[in-house]
Amino acid sequence: MRDRILGLDMKTPLLDGSTVTYVNLDNGASSPPMRDAVEALDKFMPYYSSVHRGTGFKSRLSTKTFDEAREIIAEFVKADLTNNTVIFGKNASEAINKLAHSLPSGDDCTVIATRMEHHSNDLPWRDHFNVVYVDTLPDGRLDENDFDRKLSENKDNLVLVAVTGAANVTGYLQPIHRLARKVHEAGSLILVDAAQLAPHRAIDMKPDDDPEHIDFLVLAGHKMYAPYGTGALIGPKHAFMNCSPDYSGGGTVSVVTPDEVHWAGLPDKEEAGSPNVAGAVAMAASAMALMEYSMKKIEEHEVELTKYALTRLKEVPGMIIYGESDPEKLDRVGVIPFNIQGVLHSLLAAILGYEGGIGVRSGCFCAHPYVVSLLGLSEEETRSWRDEFLAGDKSRMPGMVRMSLGCYTNREDIDRLIEMLKIVAAGTYKGRYEVVKETGEFVPSGYSEPFDDYFMLRR
Repeated sequence: MRDRILGLDMKTPLLDGSTVTYVNLDNGASSPPMRDAVEALDKFMPYYSSVHRGTGFKSRLSTKTFDEAREIIAEFVKADLTNNTVIFGKNASEAINKLAHSLPSGDDCTVIATRMEHHSNDLPWRDHFNVVYVDTLPDGRLDENDFDRKLSENKDNLVLVAVTGAANVTGYLQPIHRLARKVHEAGSLILVDAAQLAPHRAIDMKPDDDPEHIDFLVLAGHKMYAPYGTGALIGPKHAFMNCSPDYSGGGTVSVVTPDEVHWAGLPDKEEAGSPNVAGAVAMAASAMALMEYSMKKIEEHEVELTKYALTRLKEVPGMIIYGESDPEKLDRVGVIPFNIQGVLHSLLAAILGYEGGIGVRSGCFCAHPYVVSLLGLSEEETRSWRDEFLAGDKSRMPGMVRMSLGCYTNREDIDRLIEMLKIVAAGTYKGRYEVVKETGEFVPSGYSEPFDDYFMLRR
């Protein structure tokens, strides 16, 4: 897969003035673009035009391509488009907000979520529903006994159960089909946030009449090696037919009079304005490439590499790994959060970037409650951090460093990371770093970024 990823041979500058080939271990945030997506767009863009209702050849071709992209995304997750629809939008966050707007809501309507959710699969429900949270175990896994208990206690008013397919902090894989069966037995529906799952594992929504069918699924193109910003919401057509769209305007209607509005059919009703055709094409091209290469091969490679990473991380003095650290007990995708004892996470991440040419992510990863729980912070510590944060000082913000693997990551990438981690643990890194209170980030004293040597939008 390395030959299919753009930018892997790019040199980036280090603090000492040298350059090094960049190592990206921040795929959980956004993955680099796949050549398949960029090449598909290179061929398509000369024909790019407005979609739907245009009579010119380019418009007809663009419309066909946009509709075909929808079919490919459905194939990627094995969704039946007879009764289901694929709705394109900006990203996974927008997709979940769209579903929150579409479902029956009110104080007597309950959504069950978990304590391990990304904010995108937590905050949208708070605005419209009574939200009940399933607890996690001390190691960060889902407490399935608590899941069963909350499901039983709330089934009379339950509208939806919203769970992540793979936790973006710890990488834990959820038993989504087993949970789906339980949710259906309770008479409700399930949403799986598959933004973190889709690049790592094959997804099968299963037939609509299967007890383990996934009712709603959300994808994010930017985590699937597809640039240009697109997400997708897949779900039953009937769920969107009896409500007004969350955004209205061009393309969402069939008839408008001074006194009446008649909404269009799906998916047009839920895709206001001119859609991001280029983003849909890129996402579909990446999905085809992943299917062509085989998600099973990607899984096998990632499992082997995650075992290797967990084994090597233990060589680093003061290493703290969150979640399961036993290489032989893998129920996670290639996402590993860690800290080094006595080194603030944001400083560690900065050193890796400025002195190692290694991209990672640090902080709470848009999952504050989950990270606070994994760190074992007391209520007093949490309050103190919150108060400082709200006062504009993020310099002591708690968190972790997260390495997240891609389908192209190899052992050499892991070895580069371990080498730098050992340098940090020994305190022999070169730079002097200052914290920016407003952001919590560390920057090298007196260093000027040579961005203009690499890219300039203005010339």
